[in-house]
Amino acid sequence: MNSIVSNPYQKTVILVTGASRSGKSEWAETLAEQSKQTVVYIATARNNPGDLEWQNRIIKHQQRRPQTWQTLYEPYKLPLIIRNSLPEQCLLIDSLGTWVANFLDLSDRSWLKISENLHESLTMTASSVIFVGEETGWGVVPAYASGRLFRDRLGHLLRQIGSKADRVYLVTGGYAIDLSVLGTPLGS
Repeated sequence: MNSIVSNPYQKTVILVTGASRSGKSEWAETLAEQSKQTVVYIATARNNPGDLEWQNRIIKHQQRRPQTWQTLYEPYKLPLIIRNSLPEQCLLIDSLGTWVANFLDLSDRSWLKISENLHESLTMTASSVIFVGEETGWGVVPAYASGRLFRDRLGHLLRQIGSKADRVYLVTGGYAIDLSVLGTPLGS
């Protein structure tokens, strides 16, 4: 398997998307390892010590990652971290769905400002960035307004990032498909 980044200090934006338990985080970790850069893993989830199942998921992810990777837990200030990162770093952001969920209580106007700030940060960073994002719109329309809001905001964000990314992968059934090679971009 060839490295995705030929020059370790060349800025690359990658989106890895797919369904739950498809292997998208593992594929993103493989790409980060191949970058030969200093990897900074950014976990966007809010800590909930009372949720044992959630804690077990976090532990599983932690055990899979190399000890040399730096881990940041940041549920809100993702654009700031991206902006302030260094050229020799590869940021692995897991996940966009969790990050979007952290802002569901905001108005559409406030959310638009935050998502624009994220896009702006990608133009300002010198780092490579790998996003993990969940595909949520492949089922029925959610019965609740909050579910529809989450699905729509995340779907729109994935499409925007995908349109600007150097590579977009769909992971399903344990296979990664490079949509950048096989697909036709629709634009943002």
